[in-house]
Amino acid sequence: MRPISGDDVIAAVEGCVTALGTAVDRDWKGVRAGGLEWSCRRTAEHIADDMIGYAGRLAIGAQGRLPYGVTVTEDAGNAGVLDVIRSTAALLATTVRAAPRGLRAFHPYPFGSADREGFAAMGVAEVLLHTHDIARGLGIAYEPSENLAESVLTWLFPHVQPGPAPWPTLLWATGRGELPGRAPVTEWRWRNNLVIPAERLTLVGVRPAAARDLRLGGDGGFEWIDGGPYEGTREASGFLVKAYEAGVHRAEFGVFVLVRHEDGRAIGGIGFHGVPDEEGRVEIGYDLVEGARGQGYATEALRTLTEWARARDDVDTVFATIEGDNLPSQRVVSRAGFTRATVEEERTAHEEHGMDSELQLHIRRS
Repeated sequence: MRPISGDDVIAAVEGCVTALGTAVDRDWKGVRAGGLEWSCRRTAEHIADDMIGYAGRLAIGAQGRLPYGVTVTEDAGNAGVLDVIRSTAALLATTVRAAPRGLRAFHPYPFGSADREGFAAMGVAEVLLHTHDIARGLGIAYEPSENLAESVLTWLFPHVQPGPAPWPTLLWATGRGELPGRAPVTEWRWRNNLVIPAERLTLVGVRPAAARDLRLGGDGGFEWIDGGPYEGTREASGFLVKAYEAGVHRAEFGVFVLVRHEDGRAIGGIGFHGVPDEEGRVEIGYDLVEGARGQGYATEALRTLTEWARARDDVDTVFATIEGDNLPSQRVVSRAGFTRATVEEERTAHEEHGMDSELQLHIRRS
């Protein structure tokens, strides 16, 4: 997998400067940027402000907004504004490259934080989308690389079904364009991945880009202990990719990689088999790399994710299906508070929900 990085931030800004540099002699203050209320000049300054804001938060792992921003002097020309964009983007790119794996800092949408890849993706998104707005206002041509647009989609828009091409899809997803067969978008937010802390682990939500890599045999951007990831994580990642491509993926009910606090290494995976059904029932599954078994990690992860789900209004019951001879997994669910379903409940699961006859049903109710 080629993770989104500081290099992508620089590439996005190079495209921005190349396109807008052809119009530095134009009036940016008196022209609105595309469909925005801001002028082209104000929008360009906003790009720089986001770059420095993202860099500052990520640099120290800030858990809130920092009380500073970019102010471009009134007498600076448009070429000077582009220089400010280039310099602040360089700071963000450098910070992304230097940030340790797993560091997170504040960003409100939708779970309150982002990691280094998330900040890189947000930086690229700001550049691509607002360069489009400015270019549209000035009436000049602009189209970024499809690779950059696809990276933004797979890192920040897991809820958006891929379209025929990444750039038109990104414009549609952010209310800036149309796609055949899809309703116009009037409200939107990008989505950083969800992380859920446990005592010895962090459950790190897997993005479509990482899931695709895991499915194809890669590491998904994680550092695994020997033998990882286990086959169940790869299989679950494949289901995530299929859901994403079908436009039905919801990241909070996707796949999570279990990252150990003591060394930052991945030891397994856990997640849901889809969104809750109309009765609020959702299935959970998990696996561990062999070297991490027998230490209570599976129980800890299962208990943590189950409690997170049960606190939601749309979940009433969490259940797991386990082979009848898999005694270790049965002990895990029991320690996590699950109980064996009744004979009638299992019969219904077999006959009406297609559960394999060799599986047992274990339930954790609200």
